[in-house]
Amino acid sequence: MGAQSAGPLVVGVDSSTQSTKTLVVDAETGVVVARGQAPHTVSGGEGKESDPQQWWRALGEALAQCGDAARQASAVSVGGQQHGLVTLDAAGAPVRPAVLWNDVRPAAESERLIAGLGGAEACAERLGSVPGPAFTVAKWAWLRENEPAAAEATAAVRLPHDYLTERLTGEAVTDRGDASGTGWWASSTESYDAEVLARVGLDAGLLPRVARPGEAAGTVHAGDLPLPKGALVAAGTGDNMAAALGLGLRPGQPVLSLGTSGTVYAVSTHRPADPTGTVAGFADARGDWLPLACTLNCTLAVDRVAALLGRDREAVEAGGGAVVLPFLDGERTPNLPGASGLVHGLRHDTTAGQLLQAAYDGAVFALLQALDRVLDADAAADAPLLLIGGGAKGAAWRETVRRLSGRPVVVPEAQELVALGAAAQAAGLLLGEDPAAVARRWGTGHGARYEARQRDTAAWERLAATLADGEALLRR
Repeated sequence: MGAQSAGPLVVGVDSSTQSTKTLVVDAETGVVVARGQAPHTVSGGEGKESDPQQWWRALGEALAQCGDAARQASAVSVGGQQHGLVTLDAAGAPVRPAVLWNDVRPAAESERLIAGLGGAEACAERLGSVPGPAFTVAKWAWLRENEPAAAEATAAVRLPHDYLTERLTGEAVTDRGDASGTGWWASSTESYDAEVLARVGLDAGLLPRVARPGEAAGTVHAGDLPLPKGALVAAGTGDNMAAALGLGLRPGQPVLSLGTSGTVYAVSTHRPADPTGTVAGFADARGDWLPLACTLNCTLAVDRVAALLGRDREAVEAGGGAVVLPFLDGERTPNLPGASGLVHGLRHDTTAGQLLQAAYDGAVFALLQALDRVLDADAAADAPLLLIGGGAKGAAWRETVRRLSGRPVVVPEAQELVALGAAAQAAGLLLGEDPAAVARRWGTGHGARYEARQRDTAAWERLAATLADGEALLRR
């Protein structure tokens, strides 16, 4: 089950695409006293969808696995997958399955909205981000265009974490972090944007109120979960914002997350507005900002290259001049949605291990290029990179990041950072503290440190030149 607790208990929830995870944590020490996990299913095909009611059932199952610890919790918070469109009828039941973040069917609607708002630069300045197909606003526009009856039947629009928070409390509440990924919340005004809502035919009355940082969403009123009635419920937030809280990030600390997709982000005190659309100008859960860039091709793409070569993922070899851009399913950063993988510079003496290393280099190069846009000009050039996600456990990933970045690397020991960040938010609410400071007290960012090594400028320049020369081919 876990360790004994000395202080009040809080629950952190991570409701992701694939599963719900719960942690019961000592609010004073950060000791995890119980944990649970239950799976979700995602419908495939052309779109990516899930029934929101299964998220609620999974939350109940995961909490039940935590036993008595969950029943003793004083506060709870939900971190959830960003961008998902949840449509509810007048009775609060889903009108249709939720459209998930990785559903790219709304590409045309996204392009029309960006053009209608004056182009990418105008969108970035106004909204903080250029609302691509992942953003909720594009999904709503797609629904109105393709399923008008479902849109007409919708009495409430929620994000995934909002849906769970509302079922916990009976209150329609979101937070600025998750709201900043909708495309209808403007970072320039920190409020819902009336013109955007009018363009996509969405009444602001269908949306939840946006809680201030540190404000409670309500208290637990649901009777069908193993949580005490009356326990405080924090506003919750999006998964990336929760992970930033879970690490206790200070402004300027860069994070590389190596998962199926790759993500780079850092907390900033300056409102971001990237006209290229590479960086999403998200808000964080505390009152600052969380500029973030995401690549589609990361660990899964490199593992596929390893499988094609018949090699273990760690069986890399140094040397050679081959370049691999592993854009196996198109790419988001750089914006090459129609791209396929590109291999350049093969020689008779190129080995399979060198080719695999080149695939790592290509994936890390894309992330580090995006990181250059994420970080403020005043961020320290030698600040350690916090390496998280499944790939952070691999020596090949870690050493590639060190070699191409020239920065020290820290691999935090803490796991389940989204659920930990949600727990820190709940603890901050309960104790009246800054949740990031709570996480720092818990020591969640501590881990193995690997000192900087000399940057491999030759490899970097090969990658940059190949991308520039091959961009016309990659756009086909």
